[in-house]
Amino acid sequence: MSSATTDTVFNFAQPRDMRVGCGALARIGEVLGALGASRPLIVTDAFLVSAGLAERTAALLREAGCTPSVFSETIPDPTTDSLTKGLEAIRADDCDALIGLGGGSPMDTAKALALLSVQGGDMREYKAPRQNTAAALPIVAIPTTAGSGSEATQFTIITDSGSDEKMLCTGRSFLPAAAIIDFELTVSMPVRLSADTGLDALTHAVEAYVSKRANPLSDALALTAISTIGRNLRRVVDNGEDRAARAAMMLAATQAGIAFSNSSVALVHGMSRPIGAHFHVAHGLSNAMLFPAVTAFSAFSDKAATARYADCARAFGAATADDSDDIAAGALVDAIGRLCGDLKVPTPHEFGIDEAHWHRLIPLMAEQALASGSPANNPRVPSAEEIAQLYTQIYR
Repeated sequence: MSSATTDTVFNFAQPRDMRVGCGALARIGEVLGALGASRPLIVTDAFLVSAGLAERTAALLREAGCTPSVFSETIPDPTTDSLTKGLEAIRADDCDALIGLGGGSPMDTAKALALLSVQGGDMREYKAPRQNTAAALPIVAIPTTAGSGSEATQFTIITDSGSDEKMLCTGRSFLPAAAIIDFELTVSMPVRLSADTGLDALTHAVEAYVSKRANPLSDALALTAISTIGRNLRRVVDNGEDRAARAAMMLAATQAGIAFSNSSVALVHGMSRPIGAHFHVAHGLSNAMLFPAVTAFSAFSDKAATARYADCARAFGAATADDSDDIAAGALVDAIGRLCGDLKVPTPHEFGIDEAHWHRLIPLMAEQALASGSPANNPRVPSAEEIAQLYTQIYR
């Protein structure tokens, strides 16, 4: 397995306008002006309203001559049902742009609303393997966590309220037109959120690099993100006021987001989504529950896969250039396990998931994981039985 060669044409996309750095939020008026929009809907959550960030953003927009509205009824792991009121808010104020302000859930909600408000229908119609390229309202993404990378991706994840399926929806319809990457918005993140979102970003970067759809541009971004996260994740967990580490993690999360948006994620994410849908485990945390076991399952499938994981190990700081690929890949498995231990990632059992319920849902979760398409990008493509075995392995 290797990334694209000189004889291969690959697609690459990212937001066309990215404002990055301390205080970048103040540029929100310029960004809306460049998009030719003046009636944005700020899609956020109740916490960011109570914290004053939604009003701060709205005030900056008003100063720029815009007429913003706020929709704050997003929920963790957005569902098809949760989109209804957002669509009503867009129609009520004739909004011409959407601002996704928050973590992955508000940004994913904004992406879904942007397409549905123009194209109509139901999100079930837009799930993978469909590639969505139809017109949508322009999206400005403003992340307040350093993890999901949603500010730079052409994906959204919406749970089907009827079936509890966590649907992967993909295509350039969901790619933000602009992103504002301001690390100051992450400084107040609590320890657990810092850990989970940081592990999410690391999973994105590793899976982007080992994906069968990797390419030279995504490779460079993924390895840089892995290196940065290796140096800084423990720092932000130990001291949330470490501004240099916060800035580094914010940039790494966006780099990892661009990387996996253009090469796709793999088995960890395919298996993670059903856990989140059925047991309401935060996305970054469900990734972390799976990360060590899936890496061990995948890293030694063939020499090419081992070499790719070895590159990740060296970037992370778990191995040196003098280590063989086999030793380096093994060191990565060990390093991920230690990191998850240090950051107190619980098993599903420790999280409080009932064992009988977990095992009863394994066949359905395995089916849903395969149906998402992500496992097909994995260096070692699993069968449903192997996915079931991995779900069984990680429970305790």
